[in-house]
Amino acid sequence: MGEVVNVMRILMVDDHPLLREGVAAVIDAQDDMSIVAEASSGIEAIAKFRQHRPDITLMDLQMPGMGGEDAIRAIVGEFPGSRIIVLTNYSGDAQVIRAMKCGASAYLLKNMLRSDLLNTIRRLHEGKHYLPSEVAGIIAAHMMDDVLSCRELEVLKLVSRGYSNKEIANAMHISEETTKSHVSNILSKLGARDRTQAVVLAARRGIIDILDGTLDG
Repeated sequence: MGEVVNVMRILMVDDHPLLREGVAAVIDAQDDMSIVAEASSGIEAIAKFRQHRPDITLMDLQMPGMGGEDAIRAIVGEFPGSRIIVLTNYSGDAQVIRAMKCGASAYLLKNMLRSDLLNTIRRLHEGKHYLPSEVAGIIAAHMMDDVLSCRELEVLKLVSRGYSNKEIANAMHISEETTKSHVSNILSKLGARDRTQAVVLAARRGIIDILDGTLDG
């Protein structure tokens, strides 16, 4: 009589059908894994999780409507101990830290090897957390950086929208001198030479979303 394999049940969440199909093909080729459901948004992910109660969830971050971070927070809040792997193109240290704080158990980049994904799924199923060396290195590179204050983040958001110091001062009901001080602190903390570079660096690290000029997440 053959050995009984304990099959891990996996929920795949991503708004790109081709990506879901590719990951599903890799997972369903394994004897100990199976895709039990797919979702294309955060809202759908929560509903599918409630319906199927998967062992492992693969979660994209950027999706229409509710994104991955909010979905992770909602799922973990309702089902403590849920094991969720972020699978994304975004490698910013701020995004990694936020996702882990929301309740993710692992963080993988979509360009990583197939073996990384399979190994991570198996590690999580054994109850272990996992952060690949590449992702851990991204966090370590900014470990000693000064964190932007909430006020500085507000200013940076407006800078990314092209606001001048005067316009920022009016929008935030502060003086222009205070605005200049905030901008100077932002440049210093991000190691940027000017406002444009500050926005680019902040977007690259996941501190803001450069597409719409809002705080990411």
